[in-house]
Amino acid sequence: MSSDLLEALTALEQQKGISRDVLVDAIEAALVTAYKRNFNQAQNVRVDLNLDKGTMKVYSRKDVVEEVEDDRLQISLEDAQVINPVYEIGDIVEEEVTPRDFGRIAAQTAKQVVTQRVREAERGLIYEEYIDREEDIVNGIVERMDAKNLFVGLGKVEAVLPSSEQIQTESYAPHDRIKVYITKVERTARGPQVFVSRTHPGLLRRLFELEVPEIYDGTVEIKSIAREAGDRSKISVYTTNEEVDPVGSCVGSRGARVQSISNELNGEKVDIVEWSDDPVVFVANALSPSKVLDVQVDEEERSTTVVVPDYQLSLAIGKRGQNARLAAKLTGWKIDIKSETDARELGIYPRTDAEINAYDAELKDKESSDADSYLEAYEYEEETLVEQTEDFDLYADVDEED
Repeated sequence: MSSDLLEALTALEQQKGISRDVLVDAIEAALVTAYKRNFNQAQNVRVDLNLDKGTMKVYSRKDVVEEVEDDRLQISLEDAQVINPVYEIGDIVEEEVTPRDFGRIAAQTAKQVVTQRVREAERGLIYEEYIDREEDIVNGIVERMDAKNLFVGLGKVEAVLPSSEQIQTESYAPHDRIKVYITKVERTARGPQVFVSRTHPGLLRRLFELEVPEIYDGTVEIKSIAREAGDRSKISVYTTNEEVDPVGSCVGSRGARVQSISNELNGEKVDIVEWSDDPVVFVANALSPSKVLDVQVDEEERSTTVVVPDYQLSLAIGKRGQNARLAAKLTGWKIDIKSETDARELGIYPRTDAEINAYDAELKDKESSDADSYLEAYEYEEETLVEQTEDFDLYADVDEED
């Protein structure tokens, strides 16, 4: 047994990275338990497993005392000195008690211990591999599903995609290949548990890093993301390189880059706007594709009042308020949208000539380039705009009745 076990432990050390000494210590501890269980022994024992010599021995361990209270655990000084005159009170006397048929038990125990340690080591390696990939994107294959969760094979481990992290407009079938975002990795009694998402904003960020070289190499930076998974998202981008158009880089030629990402997310529309540290500019950009006439900022309340042309009000608000809601999440500012007519009645628009000139100067260089980049990526269908207008008219009718 010893030579076979030695070869097996050496192979495991090379293939699995498990130290042979660690396995030997684990086997010895397991053999102590096996000896006590199989031979109804309660005394302290030690197992010496010497693979190099091919020997395995069991030793009982007894404390040297003046008066013996339990002869299974203790030995008198007089009896100890019969074995060896050098023993003194407090020493430990070891005596070999290896049973004749202990080899068979030892072989079974060693096999069980090695199997268990290999399993633990593999789980540890898998955990270390995936804990380093938290907040990263991976490819997976749909394996099975139950009433709540979807189980995605990632190769060495099966990840859980909860229903709350699934895109509601998507349908999944076994063997479908999907990209998922690793949100959390946990240790459990059954091994590492990986949780993934299809709705996390981080998935959109990673997809852009994969698709847009300028983002991957750091030339263009994604500043913020607002996402309603499966329907529409907005991202803000920025660059310090004046020769690079951050929005155009993400859109790609004829919208190829952003369209590829949209396809991966089951047709989810993605608006790309340029980030600015000036809230006036940033909020105006965030409400794209709507044209903005004026943005008034309240720094204390961290809120803005935005004036848009009457005919663009429904576009600025979006279907069921989606465009305004995403813009607020993207910028971190509260946004109150007013039509030009309402703003004039309230006396908040137009502002003084000096204020108007300052506002126009901030926006004029960005307005045309942002519109061109956006229109290159999307052509809004007339049907969608009609639906948005109908929604706005419905909200207006309700307000009039109230």
